[in-house]
Amino acid sequence: MSNGKKNPSATPSVYRRLFDRVFPKTPDFYSMLTEQCQQVAHTTGLLVDFMESGNPKIGSQIRENEHEADRVKVKNLHALNESFSTPIDREDLYRAIMDLDEVVNYCKTTVNEMEVLGLGPDKHCLEMAMHMKMGVDALLQGYAKLAKSPQDAAADADLARKAERRVEKNYRKAIAELFQGEDYIHMFKRREIYRHLSNGADRMAHCANTLHDIVVKMC
Repeated sequence: MSNGKKNPSATPSVYRRLFDRVFPKTPDFYSMLTEQCQQVAHTTGLLVDFMESGNPKIGSQIRENEHEADRVKVKNLHALNESFSTPIDREDLYRAIMDLDEVVNYCKTTVNEMEVLGLGPDKHCLEMAMHMKMGVDALLQGYAKLAKSPQDAAADADLARKAERRVEKNYRKAIAELFQGEDYIHMFKRREIYRHLSNGADRMAHCANTLHDIVVKMC
């Protein structure tokens, strides 16, 4: 039978529920960015496989993978919008989320247009895809270090930027070789594919710049 007195142990739980409602727990943005990088690394790995084989089934996997990447992006953006506080600058988080997703989008666009234009992979497509993959792998290593050793992530950002420069060097070489002869229709078709790969690498470099900005602010 109750003696009319309140249980003191119940009081903190009421305050805790109220506090959690007003100030919800901060999501683990470090893990979320790492998860998104893993998704992008998987997509760029598939792109390399496609450029090696030209297998349309791998192209279909890239298109399907883009939907999963969108899901991760939307989840991360929702967490960012709903979060009361963040361990990383909000603008940097937003830039990282969006630019990582754009890398995946360019992978999908590249495969889609190759199919529409009736083009298969060539050595330049493969080389650019490989450098993009190496750059994304560096980003994955870098973003994974932010939680415990952010100062070490700067080197990974540099590696990703170097990978982007290699893509651009290969792009210029590919264009120089392409615009010879008189098959102008083929030239313009192939140039579109090279340009998509270059744009994907450019977004990768944006991610590297954001990673470096985060490191500077944290250290």
